[in-house]
Amino acid sequence: MDQDRDGSRASAGNGEASALRLLQSASGLRLFAMHALIVVVLLATAQSYDGSIHPMSHWVVLAAYATCSLGLGLAERWDRDAGQHNGSGFTSRRAEGLAWASTALNAGVAIYVEIEHLLVGASAGFDDAAGAVSKLPAFLLLLQTGLTMRVWHTAVFAGAVAIAWAGTILIAILQPAGSLLGPHVSLSDEMPALLTFIAASLVVIDGVRRLRHAVTTALRLEHERTMLARFVPGSVAVQLAREGGLGTVRERHACLFTLDIRGFSAFTRDYPREHVVQALLDIRALTHAGVSEHGGIVDKYIGDGVLAHFLVGPPQHQARSALDAAVAIRERLDALNVERREQGRHPLTITIALHAGTVLAGVFDDGSRAEFTALGSAMNMLARLEARAKAEDLSLAASEQVIGLLVGRLPSGLTAVPVATEDASGHRLPALYAITQKDSIHA
Repeated sequence: MDQDRDGSRASAGNGEASALRLLQSASGLRLFAMHALIVVVLLATAQSYDGSIHPMSHWVVLAAYATCSLGLGLAERWDRDAGQHNGSGFTSRRAEGLAWASTALNAGVAIYVEIEHLLVGASAGFDDAAGAVSKLPAFLLLLQTGLTMRVWHTAVFAGAVAIAWAGTILIAILQPAGSLLGPHVSLSDEMPALLTFIAASLVVIDGVRRLRHAVTTALRLEHERTMLARFVPGSVAVQLAREGGLGTVRERHACLFTLDIRGFSAFTRDYPREHVVQALLDIRALTHAGVSEHGGIVDKYIGDGVLAHFLVGPPQHQARSALDAAVAIRERLDALNVERREQGRHPLTITIALHAGTVLAGVFDDGSRAEFTALGSAMNMLARLEARAKAEDLSLAASEQVIGLLVGRLPSGLTAVPVATEDASGHRLPALYAITQKDSIHA
């Protein structure tokens, strides 16, 4: 069972990783547009300087950045197409290598533009524009790296740029005035800009971390909901998935429900086969409807019996839901019996027993067949209570655990009447209560 659980978790983890990579690749057009914008910014930066010091360096960096960005984009596209072609998805090691190469390229160009501005400065009349433009690559590339939803990449980029930026400022402070900084660069302007970049980096990193967590959580819940929907109703699957339902066989409190057709053996002997089959299908249909409408799970059909569980919500909610389902089923059965009498068929009677306790519930998968079921001593007690309820000719009975949960929550018109706790030989029996209409006690 541990191996099945580990396999389910590994499968879910692989699914989340694949989905994240697909989500990252889906932003490819946005990232390409961001690269193009950075090239435009570099072009604007090159035009803002007077050309007195190394004017060609900007054009070289511009060409190198554009070429490398295009090359990395094509390599990533080729890697993705190759993975989709052979059905294996992305080659994780190669994809991660390309991502780190892109992060290093972004950090390098952001550092170059900022340090070049600090060391060269802007010509008169262009200092404000050049100063502003020189900051744009750092902030835009920070956002671009964050859009990849890679927390460590974003942190490394931000750290590298901040360290290089701060280091240059520190060296400038330690040097005699005017010997290192460009002619139109002021430390009073650079320090607030650096602090702004650091603050923006922290916000982006935290945002990426939160977004990644939210996305992975949503993907996990959707994956588990989809898998659980094979076994349980959709609304119940959502709530179980939030509790870690997929492949997680765990202890849960549950209100257990069992239904049995009374006198079914004699019914099968006395009536034609098609009548027996139709009666059985009718009972199953109304039971499934009643249980599902009240948040329960039909576990299995056993001959003329039905086993169901109520696992969602606090114990009091489970007990009330199970009771409401039982009442709804009896009302449906009354309507069904009216139709059967009109058709000249024998009416059907049932016994419903309720019990509450801790069970081991989840998806049990032996490799050949998977099912969502519950096990434990509470299930054994449920069988004993059902047998007693049938022997006492009760239509609806509950254990003392269920009655304890229903204190103050019984629907109006219903009451719980204790049944004898000893048999004819004086042996003590499990506590059992008959749930019946109040007026039927005096009838």
